[in-house]
Amino acid sequence: MPATIDSALVSRLRAAGCVFAEDEAALLLAAVDGRPDAAAELERLVVRRVAGEPLEQLLGWAEFAGRRILLEPGVFVPRRRTELLAAEAARLARSAGVDGHRPVVVDLCCGAGAIGAAIADAAGPIELVAADLDPAAVRAARRNLGPLSARVAEGDLFDALPGDLRGRVDVLAVNAPYVPTGDIAMMPPEARDHEASIALDGGIDGLDVHRRVAASARDWLAPGGWLLIETSERQAPATVALMAAGGLEARIIHDDEIGGTVAIGRA
Repeated sequence: MPATIDSALVSRLRAAGCVFAEDEAALLLAAVDGRPDAAAELERLVVRRVAGEPLEQLLGWAEFAGRRILLEPGVFVPRRRTELLAAEAARLARSAGVDGHRPVVVDLCCGAGAIGAAIADAAGPIELVAADLDPAAVRAARRNLGPLSARVAEGDLFDALPGDLRGRVDVLAVNAPYVPTGDIAMMPPEARDHEASIALDGGIDGLDVHRRVAASARDWLAPGGWLLIETSERQAPATVALMAAGGLEARIIHDDEIGGTVAIGRA
């Protein structure tokens, strides 16, 4: 498309508050490239983006750990900070894969399955199971994880998992909602208005789901197995305390560059 159209598009996006307007314009143009109705489809996407819809949901995918993760409307968009959780989980899965053992990895509160997919890419052959309460997230996760021979289940936390996993999980990776209910209103409208509330709202102190996971994780972990929960720097000590109360040896890791914080517990 002509540069004048590119400039106009960038200006519209920038006026709407899109910080990376040039990059977004290029992605939107690529999304409609080759379509006979490209101009009309581009306008439709731009109108929705200017109105505040997440770019990733408009494109139908998000980049995470070097992979395109397919999305559906309303599904939680994976954040770059979560790459810390995925990378550490993959490292621990690799360490568990010795003497011919195929590590058992669970992506709990999986959303679109970004963490599970990243672990599978980085850790080699694993037995991967993912679960989420949101039906739309489960549909997206099946699209992303089905080609990896993963089992994807719908349900509430451990209730969704196959019983044959009890006591066998080497790595339990959890990106549960941890935003305090009172802080939801202060989130960017892209998340607040366009992602499922059950993927964001962690209760009064943000730790409701962390409590439930930490209380039951040991029953599902293999001896020496690992639980990893994404959290915030402020909440991390409380999440670690919950893990310790659940019988795990717990610690915190943090990455300043991407803003990721993960509580890690070992059975």
